[in-house]
Amino acid sequence: MSIILNIDTAQETAFVCISKNGKPLLITENHSQKEHASFLHPAIEELLSKSEISIDDLDAIAVTKGPGSYTGLRVGMSAAKGLSYALKKPLITISTLELMAHDIIMLASEQQCLICPMIDARRMEVFTALYNENLKEIYSPSAMILDETSFTDSLKNNCIYFTGSGSMKFQQICNHRNAKFIQHNNLPVSMSVISQNRFEKKLFNDITLTEPDYIKPYKAF
Repeated sequence: MSIILNIDTAQETAFVCISKNGKPLLITENHSQKEHASFLHPAIEELLSKSEISIDDLDAIAVTKGPGSYTGLRVGMSAAKGLSYALKKPLITISTLELMAHDIIMLASEQQCLICPMIDARRMEVFTALYNENLKEIYSPSAMILDETSFTDSLKNNCIYFTGSGSMKFQQICNHRNAKFIQHNNLPVSMSVISQNRFEKKLFNDITLTEPDYIKPYKAF
C-alpha cells in the first residue's frame, strides 16, 4: 500500500490530491492562478484532515516539474521539496506535458493517434511536446511559435490529438483533417497513476538537484 501527495500548480487550475495505490482519495482545486501560493498549504492540511491521514503516513511527494507558469512551478516545487526533506520521503517529479498527454490517452477514442499537449506561453507561443499512445516522446518538450505549418509533417500520416490551453490558439489556424482537439478533464487521476508507477519503480528525484523545468528563461514584463 502506498499513499502519495500529488501537487500540481503549473497551470491555470492547481490541484492537490492524496492518492492510495494509484487512485485518488481526495482532491481539491484552485481556479485562480494568482492565488496558487496562498491555496497550496491550507489545501494540503485540509486534505490530510478530511482523509484522516497523518502527514507522517505519506509514502512520497509528487509534483509537476513544468513547463508552465514560472511562479506556479516555483510554488509547487518549493512546497514538495520542503515536505520531502522534512518528512524524509521520496520526491517524484512529473512533466506537466506528460501528465496532460496521459490524460488524453485515457479519454481518446482512437488509440493510434499521437498526443500533443500545449501550454499557452503568450502570443502565439506554446510549450509543447509530442507523444505516442504509449507516452513515448516523439518530440521532446520545447517552446514553439505556432503558425499554419506547425506539425504539418507529423499530420500527413498521423492523427494527432491537441490539448491544453495552447491548443485553443492552434485550433484557430489549423484546418488539417488529421488534427483533433480535445481538452483534458481529470489530471488528478492521471497524476495518481503516474506517481504510483514511479513509486513502485523507485524512480525518485534528488531533492538538492531537482529544479522546475521552465523550458526557456523567465522574463519579467
